[in-house]
Amino acid sequence: MIYIAADHAGYELKKVLIEHFKSKGAAVEDMGAYEFNADDDYPDFIYPCAFRVAQGKEDGSLGIVIGGSGQGEAMVANKVKGVRAAVYYGGNLDIVRLSKEHNDANVLSLGARFLSVDKAKEAVDLWLATKFSAEERHVRRINKITNIEDERL
Repeated sequence: MIYIAADHAGYELKKVLIEHFKSKGAAVEDMGAYEFNADDDYPDFIYPCAFRVAQGKEDGSLGIVIGGSGQGEAMVANKVKGVRAAVYYGGNLDIVRLSKEHNDANVLSLGARFLSVDKAKEAVDLWLATKFSAEERHVRRINKITNIEDERL
C-alpha cells in the first residue's frame, strides 16, 4: 500500500500523483489534505500517514508526503518509530535511488515548490522500483537507527 499525504503546498501534486499511481494499478490511500486550505498545518496530515506506513511496514507499506520543500514533512515523518523518510526536491535522482537502496527509506518526502510534475513522477517511479540492497553494512546501519529509536545504544 502507498499512503500519500500533503498540506496546501503539496495538495495539487498529491492529486496528480494519486492518479498516476492508480493508472499503474498501485494501491494508494489518500491521507489528506482532502481540500485546499492555505492555512492548514502539515503535521496534521503527515503524522497519520507516517504512522500508517510504520504500522504496515511488515507488509511493505510505503509513504509519499508532500509539502513546499519537503523538509518539515520529513521531520514529522521521522518522528514516527520505524519510519525512515528521505527528502527530494530536485536535482540528481541518485539521491532517491540511494535512499531506498542504502537506507531502506519507507517514506519519500517531496518538495512541491521545487519539482515539476514530470520530475516528481520520475522520482516516485524510481523510488518505488528501487529495492533495498540488504548489504550487511546497510543492514548494520539501519539496525543502529532502530536501536536509537528503541533507546538501546
